[in-house]
Amino acid sequence: MRKQEVNNRMVLSNLFWRFSERTAAQGVSFIVSIVLARLLTPEDYGLIGLITVFISIATVFVSSGFGNALIQKENATQTDFSSVFYFGILMGIIMYIILFFIAPFIANFYNEPLLIPVIRVLSLSLIIAGVNSVQQAYVSKIMQFKKFFYSTIIGTITSAFIGIFMAYKGFGVWALITQNLSNQVIDTCVLWFTVKWRPTFTFSFSEMKKMFNYGWKLLISGLIDTIYNNLYSLVIGKFYSAKDLGYYNRGRNIPNMVITNINGSIQSVIFPTLSNCQGDKVRLKVMVRRSIMTSTYIIMPAMIGLAAVAKPLTVLLLTDKWLPSVPFMQFSCFILAFWPIHTTNLQAINAVGRSDIFLKLEIIKKIIGFSIMVVSIPFGLYTMMIGNCFSAVISSFLNASPNRKLLNYGYREQIKDILPAMLLSLFMGGTVLLWTFTDMSSIMILICQVITGILIYVSGSKLLKLESYTYIIDMIRSFKK
Repeated sequence: MRKQEVNNRMVLSNLFWRFSERTAAQGVSFIVSIVLARLLTPEDYGLIGLITVFISIATVFVSSGFGNALIQKENATQTDFSSVFYFGILMGIIMYIILFFIAPFIANFYNEPLLIPVIRVLSLSLIIAGVNSVQQAYVSKIMQFKKFFYSTIIGTITSAFIGIFMAYKGFGVWALITQNLSNQVIDTCVLWFTVKWRPTFTFSFSEMKKMFNYGWKLLISGLIDTIYNNLYSLVIGKFYSAKDLGYYNRGRNIPNMVITNINGSIQSVIFPTLSNCQGDKVRLKVMVRRSIMTSTYIIMPAMIGLAAVAKPLTVLLLTDKWLPSVPFMQFSCFILAFWPIHTTNLQAINAVGRSDIFLKLEIIKKIIGFSIMVVSIPFGLYTMMIGNCFSAVISSFLNASPNRKLLNYGYREQIKDILPAMLLSLFMGGTVLLWTFTDMSSIMILICQVITGILIYVSGSKLLKLESYTYIIDMIRSFKK
Protein backbone atom coordinates (compact mmCIF):
# COMPACT_ATOMS: atom_id res chain seq x y z
CA MET A 1 0.00 0.00 0.00
CA ARG A 2 2.87 2.35 0.83
CA LYS A 3 4.47 1.57 -2.54
CA GLN A 4 1.18 2.30 -4.32
CA GLU A 5 0.92 5.64 -2.51
CA VAL A 6 4.46 6.56 -3.55
CA ASN A 7 3.69 5.65 -7.17
CA ASN A 8 0.52 7.73 -7.12
CA ARG A 9 2.38 10.72 -5.73
CA MET A 10 5.07 10.32 -8.40
CA VAL A 11 2.42 10.31 -11.13
CA LEU A 12 0.74 13.37 -9.61
CA SER A 13 4.07 15.16 -9.31
CA ASN A 14 4.94 14.52 -12.94
CA LEU A 15 1.45 15.47 -14.02
CA PHE A 16 1.78 18.71 -12.06
CA TRP A 17 5.07 19.62 -13.77
CA ARG A 18 3.84 18.61 -17.21
CA PHE A 19 0.64 20.59 -16.75
CA SER A 20 2.56 23.58 -15.39
CA GLU A 21 4.89 23.44 -18.37
CA ARG A 22 2.06 23.29 -20.89
CA THR A 23 0.00 25.94 -19.07
CA ALA A 24 2.87 28.42 -18.90
CA ALA A 25 4.04 27.72 -22.44
CA GLN A 26 0.58 27.87 -23.95
CA GLY A 27 -0.22 30.96 -21.94
CA VAL A 28 2.79 32.77 -23.38
CA SER A 29 2.07 31.40 -26.86
CA PHE A 30 -1.54 32.54 -26.57
CA ILE A 31 -0.52 36.10 -25.73
CA VAL A 32 2.04 36.08 -28.53
CA SER A 33 -0.49 34.73 -31.02
CA ILE A 34 -2.86 37.59 -30.16
CA VAL A 35 -0.12 40.17 -30.74
CA LEU A 36 1.03 38.51 -33.97
CA ALA A 37 -2.54 38.16 -35.25
CA ARG A 38 -2.92 41.91 -34.89
CA LEU A 39 0.40 42.62 -36.64
CA LEU A 40 0.19 39.99 -39.37
CA THR A 41 -2.44 39.09 -41.96
CA PRO A 42 -4.47 35.90 -42.59
CA GLU A 43 -2.34 35.44 -45.72
CA ASP A 44 0.85 35.25 -43.61
CA TYR A 45 -0.65 32.47 -41.50
CA GLY A 46 -2.01 30.83 -44.63
CA LEU A 47 1.45 30.59 -46.18
CA ILE A 48 2.70 28.66 -43.17
CA GLY A 49 -0.37 26.47 -43.30
CA LEU A 50 0.32 25.60 -46.94
CA ILE A 51 3.59 23.85 -46.13
CA THR A 52 2.72 22.44 -42.71
CA VAL A 53 1.54 19.17 -44.24
CA PHE A 54 4.91 18.52 -45.90
CA ILE A 55 7.04 19.32 -42.85
CA SER A 56 4.69 17.36 -40.58
CA ILE A 57 4.97 14.28 -42.79
CA ALA A 58 8.77 14.56 -42.85
CA THR A 59 8.82 14.90 -39.05
CA VAL A 60 7.03 11.57 -38.72
CA PHE A 61 9.91 9.88 -40.55
CA VAL A 62 12.42 11.59 -38.26
CA SER A 63 10.79 10.26 -35.09
CA SER A 64 9.90 6.97 -36.83
CA GLY A 65 7.98 5.67 -33.81
CA PHE A 66 11.26 4.95 -32.01
CA GLY A 67 10.55 7.49 -29.26
CA ASN A 68 7.48 5.54 -28.14
CA ALA A 69 9.38 2.30 -28.64
CA LEU A 70 12.03 3.51 -26.16
CA ILE A 71 9.37 4.45 -23.61
CA GLN A 72 7.45 1.20 -24.06
CA LYS A 73 10.57 -1.01 -23.87
CA GLU A 74 10.89 -2.22 -20.28
CA ASN A 75 14.71 -2.29 -20.13
CA ALA A 76 15.89 0.31 -22.63
CA THR A 77 19.70 0.66 -22.52
CA GLN A 78 22.19 3.41 -23.29
CA THR A 79 22.87 1.67 -26.60
CA ASP A 80 19.16 1.82 -27.46
CA PHE A 81 18.96 5.56 -26.83
CA SER A 82 22.22 6.29 -28.67
CA SER A 83 21.16 4.23 -31.67
CA VAL A 84 17.85 6.06 -31.97
CA PHE A 85 19.65 9.38 -31.49
CA TYR A 86 21.97 8.88 -34.48
CA PHE A 87 19.21 7.41 -36.59
CA GLY A 88 16.98 10.43 -35.87
CA ILE A 89 19.66 12.94 -36.88
CA LEU A 90 20.38 11.00 -40.09
CA MET A 91 16.69 10.90 -40.99
CA GLY A 92 16.38 14.62 -40.21
CA ILE A 93 19.18 15.45 -42.65
CA ILE A 94 17.73 13.18 -45.35
CA MET A 95 14.24 14.67 -44.99
CA TYR A 96 15.67 18.19 -45.11
CA ILE A 97 17.54 17.47 -48.34
CA ILE A 98 14.40 16.01 -49.92
CA LEU A 99 12.27 19.04 -49.00
CA PHE A 100 15.03 21.41 -50.12
CA PHE A 101 14.93 20.02 -53.64
CA ILE A 102 11.16 19.57 -53.97
CA ALA A 103 10.42 23.08 -52.66
CA PRO A 104 10.00 24.52 -56.22
CA PHE A 105 7.45 21.82 -57.07
CA ILE A 106 5.43 22.57 -53.91
CA ALA A 107 5.54 26.31 -54.68
CA ASN A 108 4.37 25.60 -58.23
CA PHE A 109 1.52 23.40 -56.92
CA TYR A 110 0.16 26.31 -54.87
CA ASN A 111 1.34 28.98 -57.36
CA GLU A 112 3.18 30.72 -54.49
CA PRO A 113 6.87 31.46 -55.39
CA LEU A 114 7.59 32.72 -51.85
CA LEU A 115 7.12 29.16 -50.57
CA ILE A 116 10.53 28.09 -51.94
CA PRO A 117 12.70 29.97 -49.40
CA VAL A 118 10.05 29.50 -46.70
CA ILE A 119 10.19 25.70 -47.04
CA ARG A 120 13.98 25.58 -47.22
CA VAL A 121 14.38 27.60 -44.03
CA LEU A 122 11.52 26.16 -41.95
CA SER A 123 12.57 22.59 -42.84
CA LEU A 124 15.68 23.04 -40.71
CA SER A 125 13.37 22.11 -37.84
CA LEU A 126 13.62 18.49 -39.03
CA ILE A 127 17.29 18.22 -38.04
CA ILE A 128 16.51 19.73 -34.65
CA ALA A 129 13.67 17.22 -34.22
CA GLY A 130 16.14 14.37 -34.67
CA VAL A 131 17.94 15.46 -31.50
CA ASN A 132 14.91 16.56 -29.51
CA SER A 133 12.82 13.41 -30.02
CA VAL A 134 15.32 11.26 -28.09
CA GLN A 135 15.61 13.84 -25.32
CA GLN A 136 11.83 13.83 -24.99
CA ALA A 137 11.75 10.03 -24.87
CA TYR A 138 14.50 9.86 -22.22
CA VAL A 139 12.84 12.41 -19.91
CA SER A 140 9.49 10.63 -20.30
CA LYS A 141 11.09 7.25 -19.65
CA ILE A 142 12.62 8.30 -16.35
CA MET A 143 9.49 10.31 -15.45
CA GLN A 144 11.35 13.59 -14.90
CA PHE A 145 8.85 15.97 -16.49
CA LYS A 146 10.19 18.85 -14.44
CA LYS A 147 12.98 19.07 -17.05
CA PHE A 148 10.43 19.91 -19.74
CA PHE A 149 9.19 22.85 -17.70
CA TYR A 150 12.47 24.78 -17.82
CA SER A 151 13.31 24.03 -21.46
CA THR A 152 9.84 24.86 -22.76
CA ILE A 153 9.43 28.07 -20.78
CA ILE A 154 12.82 29.47 -21.73
CA GLY A 155 12.35 28.56 -25.39
CA THR A 156 8.80 29.89 -25.58
CA ILE A 157 9.48 33.23 -23.91
CA THR A 158 12.70 33.95 -25.83
CA SER A 159 11.22 33.02 -29.20
CA ALA A 160 8.13 35.12 -28.37
CA PHE A 161 10.22 38.28 -28.11
CA ILE A 162 11.98 37.42 -31.36
CA GLY A 163 8.74 36.77 -33.24
CA ILE A 164 6.96 39.91 -32.00
CA PHE A 165 9.99 42.11 -32.74
CA MET A 166 10.25 40.82 -36.30
CA ALA A 167 6.49 41.15 -36.89
CA TYR A 168 6.58 44.72 -35.61
CA LYS A 169 9.45 45.48 -37.99
CA GLY A 170 7.40 44.23 -40.92
CA PHE A 171 9.04 40.87 -41.65
CA GLY A 172 5.64 39.24 -42.19
CA VAL A 173 5.72 35.47 -42.57
CA TRP A 174 9.42 35.38 -41.62
CA ALA A 175 8.49 36.46 -38.10
CA LEU A 176 6.48 33.24 -37.71
CA ILE A 177 9.28 31.14 -39.20
CA THR A 178 11.99 32.63 -36.97
CA GLN A 179 9.80 32.28 -33.88
CA ASN A 180 9.19 28.61 -34.66
CA LEU A 181 12.84 27.73 -35.32
CA SER A 182 14.27 29.70 -32.38
CA ASN A 183 11.78 28.04 -30.03
CA GLN A 184 12.91 24.55 -31.09
CA VAL A 185 16.62 25.41 -30.97
CA ILE A 186 16.45 26.93 -27.50
CA ASP A 187 14.22 24.13 -26.16
CA THR A 188 16.68 21.51 -27.41
CA CYS A 189 19.74 23.35 -26.07
CA VAL A 190 18.24 23.78 -22.60
CA LEU A 191 17.35 20.08 -22.45
CA TRP A 192 20.88 19.23 -23.54
CA PHE A 193 22.33 21.08 -20.53
CA THR A 194 19.70 20.05 -17.96
CA VAL A 195 19.35 16.35 -18.83
CA LYS A 196 22.32 14.20 -17.86
CA TRP A 197 21.93 11.77 -20.76
CA ARG A 198 24.52 11.94 -23.52
CA PRO A 199 24.84 9.67 -26.56
CA THR A 200 27.76 7.28 -26.67
CA PHE A 201 29.57 6.15 -29.80
CA THR A 202 27.53 2.98 -30.04
CA PHE A 203 24.98 1.79 -32.55
CA SER A 204 23.19 -1.54 -32.51
CA PHE A 205 21.43 -2.72 -35.65
CA SER A 206 19.98 -5.67 -33.77
CA GLU A 207 18.38 -3.49 -31.08
CA MET A 208 17.12 -1.05 -33.72
CA LYS A 209 15.53 -3.98 -35.51
CA LYS A 210 13.76 -5.08 -32.32
CA MET A 211 12.41 -1.59 -31.70
CA PHE A 212 11.50 -1.24 -35.35
CA ASN A 213 9.24 -4.29 -35.03
CA TYR A 214 7.21 -2.20 -32.58
CA GLY A 215 7.91 1.25 -33.99
CA TRP A 216 7.26 0.72 -37.70
CA LYS A 217 3.55 0.28 -37.05
CA LEU A 218 3.52 3.55 -35.11
CA LEU A 219 5.49 5.15 -37.95
CA ILE A 220 2.90 4.13 -40.52
CA SER A 221 0.09 5.07 -38.12
CA GLY A 222 1.66 8.47 -37.49
CA LEU A 223 2.20 8.98 -41.20
CA ILE A 224 -1.42 8.17 -42.01
CA ASP A 225 -2.67 10.36 -39.16
CA THR A 226 -0.43 13.29 -40.10
CA ILE A 227 -1.36 13.19 -43.78
CA TYR A 228 -5.04 12.96 -42.94
CA ASN A 229 -4.97 15.74 -40.34
CA ASN A 230 -3.24 18.05 -42.81
CA LEU A 231 -5.38 17.10 -45.78
CA TYR A 232 -7.88 19.78 -44.86
CA SER A 233 -5.14 22.40 -45.02
CA LEU A 234 -3.96 20.97 -48.33
CA VAL A 235 -7.47 21.00 -49.81
CA ILE A 236 -8.35 24.48 -48.50
CA GLY A 237 -5.04 25.91 -49.72
CA LYS A 238 -5.47 24.35 -53.16
CA PHE A 239 -9.20 24.81 -53.85
CA TYR A 240 -9.83 28.00 -51.89
CA SER A 241 -7.25 30.60 -50.82
CA ALA A 242 -4.41 31.29 -48.41
CA LYS A 243 -6.75 33.71 -46.60
CA ASP A 244 -9.35 30.96 -46.06
CA LEU A 245 -6.60 28.69 -44.80
CA GLY A 246 -5.47 31.45 -42.44
CA TYR A 247 -8.99 31.67 -40.98
CA TYR A 248 -9.16 27.88 -40.69
CA ASN A 249 -5.83 27.61 -38.87
CA ARG A 250 -6.58 30.57 -36.62
CA GLY A 251 -9.95 29.06 -35.70
CA ARG A 252 -8.28 25.82 -34.64
CA ASN A 253 -5.55 27.59 -32.69
CA ILE A 254 -7.25 28.18 -29.34
CA PRO A 255 -9.06 24.79 -29.14
CA ASN A 256 -5.81 23.03 -30.03
CA MET A 257 -3.99 25.04 -27.39
CA VAL A 258 -6.46 23.91 -24.73
CA ILE A 259 -6.15 20.27 -25.81
CA THR A 260 -2.35 20.41 -25.88
CA ASN A 261 -2.29 22.06 -22.50
CA ILE A 262 -4.71 19.81 -20.62
CA ASN A 263 -5.21 16.52 -22.43
CA GLY A 264 -1.67 16.51 -23.84
CA SER A 265 -0.21 16.91 -20.34
CA ILE A 266 -2.29 14.03 -18.98
CA GLN A 267 -1.52 11.69 -21.87
CA SER A 268 2.23 12.35 -21.89
CA VAL A 269 2.37 11.17 -18.27
CA ILE A 270 -0.20 8.39 -18.69
CA PHE A 271 1.65 6.51 -21.46
CA PRO A 272 4.86 5.74 -19.54
CA THR A 273 2.73 5.05 -16.45
CA LEU A 274 0.55 2.56 -18.32
CA SER A 275 3.64 0.98 -19.89
CA ASN A 276 5.06 0.35 -16.42
CA CYS A 277 2.02 -1.70 -15.41
CA GLN A 278 1.29 -3.38 -18.74
CA GLY A 279 1.35 -6.82 -17.11
CA ASP A 280 -1.46 -6.01 -14.68
CA LYS A 281 -4.64 -5.74 -16.79
CA VAL A 282 -6.90 -5.02 -13.81
CA ARG A 283 -4.82 -2.05 -12.68
CA LEU A 284 -4.45 -0.97 -16.30
CA LYS A 285 -8.22 -0.77 -16.72
CA VAL A 286 -8.56 1.25 -13.53
CA MET A 287 -5.98 3.76 -14.75
CA VAL A 288 -7.46 4.00 -18.26
CA ARG A 289 -10.95 4.53 -16.84
CA ARG A 290 -9.68 7.20 -14.47
CA SER A 291 -7.80 8.95 -17.28
CA ILE A 292 -10.83 9.02 -19.60
CA MET A 293 -13.20 10.25 -16.89
CA THR A 294 -10.86 12.91 -15.54
CA SER A 295 -9.79 14.17 -18.97
CA THR A 296 -13.37 14.33 -20.21
CA TYR A 297 -14.55 16.07 -17.05
CA ILE A 298 -12.06 18.86 -17.78
CA ILE A 299 -11.99 18.89 -21.60
CA MET A 300 -15.72 18.61 -22.34
CA PRO A 301 -16.81 21.83 -20.54
CA ALA A 302 -13.72 23.62 -21.83
CA MET A 303 -14.59 22.82 -25.45
CA ILE A 304 -18.33 23.42 -25.17
CA GLY A 305 -17.74 26.63 -23.23
CA LEU A 306 -15.15 27.81 -25.76
CA ALA A 307 -17.58 27.19 -28.63
CA ALA A 308 -20.20 29.29 -26.81
CA VAL A 309 -17.85 32.26 -26.26
CA ALA A 310 -16.10 32.01 -29.66
CA LYS A 311 -17.53 35.20 -31.19
CA PRO A 312 -16.99 37.72 -28.36
CA LEU A 313 -13.61 36.14 -27.61
CA THR A 314 -12.47 36.53 -31.22
CA VAL A 315 -13.65 40.14 -31.46
CA LEU A 316 -12.00 41.04 -28.17
CA LEU A 317 -8.65 39.34 -28.77
CA LEU A 318 -8.13 39.36 -32.53
CA THR A 319 -10.43 42.18 -33.78
CA ASP A 320 -13.27 41.96 -36.31
CA LYS A 321 -10.96 41.01 -39.19
CA TRP A 322 -10.77 37.47 -37.79
CA LEU A 323 -14.54 36.93 -37.39
CA PRO A 324 -14.63 34.43 -40.31
CA SER A 325 -12.53 32.11 -38.12
CA VAL A 326 -15.33 31.74 -35.52
CA PRO A 327 -17.19 28.84 -37.19
CA PHE A 328 -13.91 26.96 -37.59
CA MET A 329 -13.23 27.42 -33.88
CA GLN A 330 -16.65 26.01 -33.02
CA PHE A 331 -16.26 23.01 -35.31
CA SER A 332 -12.82 22.34 -33.79
CA CYS A 333 -14.30 22.46 -30.28
CA PHE A 334 -16.82 19.76 -31.16
CA ILE A 335 -14.16 17.54 -32.70
CA LEU A 336 -11.67 17.94 -29.85
CA ALA A 337 -14.30 17.38 -27.15
CA PHE A 338 -13.96 13.65 -27.92
CA TRP A 339 -10.16 13.72 -27.72
CA PRO A 340 -9.82 12.09 -24.27
CA ILE A 341 -11.60 8.99 -25.59
CA HIS A 342 -9.32 8.89 -28.63
CA THR A 343 -6.01 9.41 -26.91
CA THR A 344 -6.47 7.36 -23.76
CA ASN A 345 -7.72 4.30 -25.61
CA LEU A 346 -4.85 4.51 -28.08
CA GLN A 347 -2.33 4.98 -25.27
CA ALA A 348 -3.65 1.84 -23.60
CA ILE A 349 -3.36 -0.14 -26.83
CA ASN A 350 0.24 1.02 -27.29
CA ALA A 351 1.10 0.41 -23.63
CA VAL A 352 0.24 -3.29 -23.91
CA GLY A 353 2.43 -3.53 -27.02
CA ARG A 354 -0.38 -3.89 -29.58
CA SER A 355 0.87 -1.40 -32.14
CA ASP A 356 -0.56 -3.73 -34.80
CA ILE A 357 -4.08 -2.90 -33.61
CA PHE A 358 -3.12 0.77 -33.49
CA LEU A 359 -2.12 0.63 -37.16
CA LYS A 360 -5.29 -1.17 -38.23
CA LEU A 361 -7.39 1.42 -36.45
CA GLU A 362 -5.60 4.28 -38.17
CA ILE A 363 -6.13 2.74 -41.61
CA ILE A 364 -9.85 2.13 -41.03
CA LYS A 365 -10.47 5.58 -39.51
CA LYS A 366 -8.65 7.42 -42.26
CA ILE A 367 -10.42 5.54 -45.05
CA ILE A 368 -13.75 6.55 -43.50
CA GLY A 369 -12.62 10.14 -42.84
CA PHE A 370 -11.10 10.56 -46.31
CA SER A 371 -14.26 9.26 -47.96
CA ILE A 372 -16.39 11.72 -46.00
CA MET A 373 -14.05 14.58 -46.90
CA VAL A 374 -14.01 13.80 -50.64
CA VAL A 375 -17.81 13.66 -50.74
CA SER A 376 -18.14 16.96 -48.87
CA ILE A 377 -15.57 19.05 -50.84
CA PRO A 378 -17.98 20.20 -53.61
CA PHE A 379 -20.42 21.54 -50.99
CA GLY A 380 -18.04 24.07 -49.41
CA LEU A 381 -15.87 24.57 -46.33
CA TYR A 382 -18.59 24.33 -43.72
CA THR A 383 -19.87 21.06 -45.12
CA MET A 384 -16.32 19.71 -44.95
CA MET A 385 -16.17 20.68 -41.27
CA ILE A 386 -19.51 18.99 -40.54
CA GLY A 387 -18.17 15.85 -42.20
CA ASN A 388 -15.07 16.08 -40.02
CA CYS A 389 -17.32 16.18 -36.95
CA PHE A 390 -19.00 12.94 -38.03
CA SER A 391 -15.56 11.38 -38.51
CA ALA A 392 -14.59 12.34 -34.95
CA VAL A 393 -17.60 10.56 -33.47
CA ILE A 394 -17.04 7.42 -35.55
CA SER A 395 -13.32 7.40 -34.69
CA SER A 396 -14.00 7.60 -30.95
CA PHE A 397 -16.09 4.43 -31.22
CA LEU A 398 -13.42 2.63 -33.26
CA ASN A 399 -10.59 3.62 -30.88
CA ALA A 400 -12.49 2.27 -27.88
CA SER A 401 -13.61 -1.02 -29.45
CA PRO A 402 -10.33 -3.03 -29.03
CA ASN A 403 -10.20 -2.31 -25.29
CA ARG A 404 -13.43 -4.20 -24.78
CA LYS A 405 -11.32 -7.36 -25.21
CA LEU A 406 -7.92 -6.07 -24.12
CA LEU A 407 -9.09 -4.47 -20.87
CA ASN A 408 -12.76 -5.41 -20.60
CA TYR A 409 -13.55 -1.71 -20.98
CA GLY A 410 -15.67 -1.06 -24.07
CA TYR A 411 -17.30 1.99 -25.62
CA ARG A 412 -20.66 1.50 -23.88
CA GLU A 413 -19.04 1.48 -20.44
CA GLN A 414 -16.88 4.45 -21.36
CA ILE A 415 -19.87 6.52 -22.51
CA LYS A 416 -21.66 5.62 -19.28
CA ASP A 417 -18.66 6.91 -17.31
CA ILE A 418 -18.44 10.25 -19.13
CA LEU A 419 -22.17 10.88 -19.74
CA PRO A 420 -22.78 12.92 -16.54
CA ALA A 421 -19.96 15.35 -17.37
CA MET A 422 -21.11 15.52 -20.99
CA LEU A 423 -24.74 16.37 -20.13
CA LEU A 424 -23.72 18.92 -17.50
CA SER A 425 -21.35 20.54 -20.03
CA LEU A 426 -24.11 20.78 -22.65
CA PHE A 427 -26.46 22.41 -20.16
CA MET A 428 -23.73 24.84 -19.15
CA GLY A 429 -22.89 25.67 -22.78
CA GLY A 430 -26.52 26.27 -23.73
CA THR A 431 -26.99 28.63 -20.78
CA VAL A 432 -23.78 30.51 -21.49
CA LEU A 433 -24.74 30.97 -25.15
CA LEU A 434 -27.82 32.98 -24.13
CA TRP A 435 -25.60 35.92 -23.16
CA THR A 436 -24.67 36.46 -26.85
CA PHE A 437 -28.24 37.64 -27.53
CA THR A 438 -27.86 40.65 -25.25
CA ASP A 439 -26.81 44.16 -26.36
CA MET A 440 -23.78 44.36 -24.08
CA SER A 441 -20.23 44.89 -25.31
CA SER A 442 -18.08 41.90 -26.26
CA ILE A 443 -15.99 42.14 -23.12
CA MET A 444 -19.04 42.26 -20.83
CA ILE A 445 -20.67 39.33 -22.64
CA LEU A 446 -17.46 37.33 -22.30
CA ILE A 447 -17.11 38.08 -18.58
CA CYS A 448 -20.72 37.10 -17.90
CA GLN A 449 -20.33 33.92 -19.95
CA VAL A 450 -17.19 32.79 -18.12
CA ILE A 451 -18.61 33.47 -14.65
CA THR A 452 -21.91 31.79 -15.49
CA GLY A 453 -20.18 28.76 -17.00
CA ILE A 454 -17.90 28.20 -14.02
CA LEU A 455 -20.71 28.60 -11.49
CA ILE A 456 -23.02 26.19 -13.31
CA TYR A 457 -20.37 23.52 -13.87
CA VAL A 458 -18.81 23.57 -10.41
CA SER A 459 -22.10 23.82 -8.52
CA GLY A 460 -23.64 21.15 -10.77
CA SER A 461 -20.69 18.84 -10.12
CA LYS A 462 -21.09 19.24 -6.36
CA LEU A 463 -24.86 18.86 -6.47
CA LEU A 464 -24.70 15.70 -8.62
CA LYS A 465 -21.66 14.43 -6.70
CA LEU A 466 -19.77 13.63 -9.89
CA GLU A 467 -17.03 11.06 -9.32
CA SER A 468 -14.42 12.99 -11.32
CA TYR A 469 -15.05 16.18 -9.39
CA THR A 470 -14.55 14.37 -6.08
CA TYR A 471 -11.42 12.65 -7.41
CA ILE A 472 -9.83 15.92 -8.57
CA ILE A 473 -10.57 17.65 -5.25
CA ASP A 474 -9.08 14.71 -3.31
CA MET A 475 -6.05 14.67 -5.62
CA ILE A 476 -5.40 18.37 -5.02
CA ARG A 477 -5.69 17.92 -1.26
CA SER A 478 -3.36 14.92 -1.38
CA PHE A 479 -0.77 16.84 -3.37
CA LYS A 480 -0.78 19.71 -0.87
CA LYS A 481 0.12 17.37 2.02
